[in-house]
Amino acid sequence: MRKLLVGFVLVALVALTFAKVNFGSTQMTPAAEREFMIRLLSDYAKSSGIEIEFLNFEYTDLLSRVEAEQKAGRIVLNLIADLQGGLYTMGSKGLLADLSNVKFQDKSFVQTFEKYTYVGKEKVFFPWLQATFAVAVNRKAFDYLPKGLTQQDIMNATEKWTYDALLEWAKNMQEKTKQPQLGFPLGPKGLWHRFLHGHIYPSYTGAQAVKFDSVKAIDMWNYLRELFKYVHPACTTWDNMDQPLLRGEVMVAWDHTARIKQAIVERPNDFVVVPVPRGPMGRGYIIVLVGLSVPRGADTSESVKVIDFLTSPKAQTAILQNVGFFPVVQEATGQIPEGGLRILAQGVVSQSSATDSIVCFIPGLGAKGGEFNETYRQAFTRIVFNKEDPAKVIGELGEKIRQFFRETGAPLPEPDSSLF
Repeated sequence: MRKLLVGFVLVALVALTFAKVNFGSTQMTPAAEREFMIRLLSDYAKSSGIEIEFLNFEYTDLLSRVEAEQKAGRIVLNLIADLQGGLYTMGSKGLLADLSNVKFQDKSFVQTFEKYTYVGKEKVFFPWLQATFAVAVNRKAFDYLPKGLTQQDIMNATEKWTYDALLEWAKNMQEKTKQPQLGFPLGPKGLWHRFLHGHIYPSYTGAQAVKFDSVKAIDMWNYLRELFKYVHPACTTWDNMDQPLLRGEVMVAWDHTARIKQAIVERPNDFVVVPVPRGPMGRGYIIVLVGLSVPRGADTSESVKVIDFLTSPKAQTAILQNVGFFPVVQEATGQIPEGGLRILAQGVVSQSSATDSIVCFIPGLGAKGGEFNETYRQAFTRIVFNKEDPAKVIGELGEKIRQFFRETGAPLPEPDSSLF
């Protein structure tokens, strides 16, 4: 009888071993976010019977840990979360399982992200979280739309919602209200450089950096000179665009979603969030994309169930409400309660679902990142404010931009080959 009891105990222990997921993540590391994740995973564990241990890592430490486990042939982490760039590096090293055959029911991942989940022909992660930049619009601004452009064109990112249309809209608003109504965060702590390298540059040239000094870039700089006739002059003092929107200083503003959030949440009846315009090459914008992967050699059965849960509309909604990352599945927006967060999410998902998307990621330049950002801002100041010759300025600075990548060993963001 004693031997039989011991046998049952051993079987139970084995079952528990196979039902445990060791989840290593570079995300949700701040105390409040970590506490939320532990609660979320604990609730799922109670209903699923899967024990989940949530382990936080620094970016380089997670890579080192996964590599060490692979070399030792002893896989402990059987689920990981990291930024797209980190997962791509791991996938390129052959450290991640191919998830191509994993299919989930009742959810539609944002299609734009799909090509970034592959290394070669292997699908190395599923999207989990996204953060981005977008345009906030006071609903009154739609009264001044140029002929041929509708509110639905803008909200649904149709081919009519272009930078040229933005220029005409800004001109209409200024002429009819007698003051500039378009705003950007050009203050010392504003994220204006992200607009330059990750939004309008790829929209006009197809790339962030490699075509910095191209002929197409000259067209872009000439456009910005014209646009800034209708941008509020106080923009050089603005770091965040939520307050200028709330104060009524501008009706249309671009910024990081976290920096327009307050305006949308405080006055959800007054504002909407819409995709950025498109340029001649497409609709460029920056995405911070986090994915979920399984290390190669790990048992995927329980890990895939946790991925299914974390990408469910219910979990995606809870993450938005508690942490502020936006959904990567389209069904989630329908579960977000009416109000500011739903307006934000609808705008973000509409943007990332645009068929003409040129998705950009912030280059991993380490200590050179600040110099990279400042070079774009310097180019802007010289060309737009100081009226220097665009060809001369970008000719001087183009090689400097590329040198940052050579010095750090970071890959130079290449243009999307499908655009050429």
